[in-house]
Amino acid sequence: MAAVRDPEATRARIFDAAVAEFSRYGIAGARIDRIAGEAKANKQLIYAYFGNKAELFTRVLGRCMVDLAAAVPVDADDIEGWIDRLLDYHAAHPELLRLLYWEGIEYGTGELPDEAERQEHYAHKVAAIADGQARGVISDAIPPGDLLILLVSLANWATVVPQMRRILTGVEDTDRDRLRASIKEAARRLVAGQDTP
Repeated sequence: MAAVRDPEATRARIFDAAVAEFSRYGIAGARIDRIAGEAKANKQLIYAYFGNKAELFTRVLGRCMVDLAAAVPVDADDIEGWIDRLLDYHAAHPELLRLLYWEGIEYGTGELPDEAERQEHYAHKVAAIADGQARGVISDAIPPGDLLILLVSLANWATVVPQMRRILTGVEDTDRDRLRASIKEAARRLVAGQDTP
């Protein structure tokens, strides 16, 4: 009896294999052959479903970012809680930050293939910060887009450079807990503005 094809299952295997491949090797170093082998899929199916390697990377990263936005929406009413959830998410899904880092290496300051969609994605996050500022929940001393990148950087950088985290802050559970508390305190001070005690 012939095997029954399941296009959705094949797409999911390709997607998972592509996440692993791109997060490990970046866009330039990734190989479609390895993705196909890991996904147990025909290489031609990858091109049919996702386009070329750059298009596949863009779709993989876009979906990962949508997953993050759904799982950890910006919460201007609870910045420390949002930072906690962001730290947890990136600890469980470090591949997203690796993908973003590789994208930065590949494209630098040049326009991204999905620039318009990316701007829309971030516009919602910036709007959440701006709304919190308008309601007086967080300080408006820093423009909302600037504040968002500062907060995200605080939460993400230790995951992007784990070697620096280890060297500077230690490797014990108590060291990680202390760093998390420090990140949340820094975020609290950023959103509190000049009136921070």
